[in-house]
Amino acid sequence: MPTALKKQPQIAGLRHDWTKQEILSLLALPFSDLLFRAQTTHRQHFLANEVQVSTLLSIKTGGCAEDCAYCPQSAHYATGVKAEKLMDTTAVLEAARRAKASGASRFCMGAAWREPKARDIPALTAMVEGVKSLGLETCMTLGMLEPSQALALKDAGLDYYNHNIDTSEEFYGEIITTRTYQDRLDTLENVRAAGMKVCCGGILGMGESVDDRAGMLLTLANLPEHPESVPINLLVKVEGTKLADRTSRITHHDKQASKPATFSGEASGSSSGLGSPEGSEQNLDPLDFVRTIAVARILMPVSYVRLSAGREDMSDEMQALCFLAGANSVFYGEKLLTTPNPAAHEDMRLFARLGMRVMG
Repeated sequence: MPTALKKQPQIAGLRHDWTKQEILSLLALPFSDLLFRAQTTHRQHFLANEVQVSTLLSIKTGGCAEDCAYCPQSAHYATGVKAEKLMDTTAVLEAARRAKASGASRFCMGAAWREPKARDIPALTAMVEGVKSLGLETCMTLGMLEPSQALALKDAGLDYYNHNIDTSEEFYGEIITTRTYQDRLDTLENVRAAGMKVCCGGILGMGESVDDRAGMLLTLANLPEHPESVPINLLVKVEGTKLADRTSRITHHDKQASKPATFSGEASGSSSGLGSPEGSEQNLDPLDFVRTIAVARILMPVSYVRLSAGREDMSDEMQALCFLAGANSVFYGEKLLTTPNPAAHEDMRLFARLGMRVMG
């Protein structure tokens, strides 16, 4: 049975020509049918009960020039996050050692920058080389990259580069104005050209419609090569950010709750209404999140699909459904950059309850 990602060109039937209507139709499937298809796809390429564990460290916190509406590290918002300098390499390596001892196989380093400066590259490459020497896979997210910067990081041994598209191209301008959608795609192209693997996904619960979720998945699935890692985040509302008042936490629906998103047989993509002012007051239906995970697994069958930010707001049962839908990677540790994450022992207890093993 397969235990690791295969090279994409060797996968028969791997597609990069999906249409939005096809994706909307997948999102509209009966829930059990969708999960059965996603789990069947998952088992064709991965061991069913293995999960890859990554740890994320903020190596440069706060003061970012971008205005991403969800981000507490943006200099545009008063969130209480103080701007800090780039961490010392020694401190980063000590954090990496702790992560490995806790069971992580990949160590991700994030810097709150629009883009790194030339003067930052020597320190960044030293971090990559040091973490690699510990036997960990390496990942960084530093904002936009020029081709020469991508090459320098690749030469230092960087395995993955994270650069999320966040949402659909149509909804993108509602979330970020300081860089374009094309800027993000250009960075992904620079990372690929340098020979690194891509970690790229998006965020749910920002007021997007079902059509926007389909559009985000369409962009990812139709890239020339699928991202090797696809993080799917749930919006974490942080006081002071533009989206702080957005009703997006996972809650159970009851008779008094806002009407949950529904899916028509024709999969028109407009049924949830989340892109409208009325829809923005709705809570994100947990099953809609699980549906997105399942469709990501079907569209990108050999990618790791990662549960990322927002797991603090997910019940164990919801996370279990996400794993059933094909998620096979999580961020591990009590903090993701500046937002909370389940404690490591809680994750291990959940994996044990589900009979899941951590990938070596």
